[in-house]
Amino acid sequence: MLVGQDAVDSLLGVLDLEEIDKGLFRGPQPEVGLQRVFGGQVAGQALVAAGRTVPGDRRVHSLHGYFVRPGDSSKPIVYQVENIRDGRSFSVRRTVALQGGQTIFFMSASFHTGESGLEHADPVPNDMPGPEEIPPLSEQLQSHPDRLGIWARVPRPIDVRYEGGSGFSASGERPAREHQRVWLKADGKLPDDPLIHVCVLTYASDLTLLDSVLARHGEVWGPGGYLGTSLDHALWFHRPFRADEWILYDSTSPTADLGRGLAQGRFYQDGAHIASAMQEGLLRQTPETPGVP
Repeated sequence: MLVGQDAVDSLLGVLDLEEIDKGLFRGPQPEVGLQRVFGGQVAGQALVAAGRTVPGDRRVHSLHGYFVRPGDSSKPIVYQVENIRDGRSFSVRRTVALQGGQTIFFMSASFHTGESGLEHADPVPNDMPGPEEIPPLSEQLQSHPDRLGIWARVPRPIDVRYEGGSGFSASGERPAREHQRVWLKADGKLPDDPLIHVCVLTYASDLTLLDSVLARHGEVWGPGGYLGTSLDHALWFHRPFRADEWILYDSTSPTADLGRGLAQGRFYQDGAHIASAMQEGLLRQTPETPGVP
């Protein structure tokens, strides 16, 4: 299992797409991964592909994606980028992720030069302990090693620190709460390219967001709890940031019904609201069986 800078370098390798033709890219898979491709990886790679076709003075300010089919982690993914528009200050791209000739994910992303205008932002939550005061997930779950699940089997390029318990807690041990708050950052140094930082945050945004739906009910992932699948994902990037420095991810779930839950999150760094996320996921209850999927 890779951790620290080794895991970060592995993620950077996954985000380093091969251009095989104009607007056509091939995305590598991590050396060790899940049977299904992690949604944040697909979204991050799709954004890299789109970003490489955009003029250098424009930075992504939003993306909207749909997960259509599960991806196979044993095969590379091909990303096809369509140039929708290049205007005076905006560029729009549509990226389709393909495996075996079938679409597994598609995404629209908009890029902007940035302009002067009105400025405001809601304040950062002030009742959150600092990241150094919260142990990483691996330490939080030392008393329940069987609950580590996928975290114990795959590279961990993102240091994630939950306040007040996570969806990997043992069943019955997680208190219900309206807000789920985590500190996160790349667990190593990233290059200075702003696109890389945005793509790493895109990857990280899918790690914990859907968990906020379970948090409203004190529920957990795995046997006796729930399995979740991302259906769509949207991100808005408001201000520059570094993904290798601590970011507070404050998320909540305003509604859940009919087997689906909606989650929304805000990212803060150095007191500034840097990005926002929305996601809907499919949640299915699991029977009491040994082990964690």
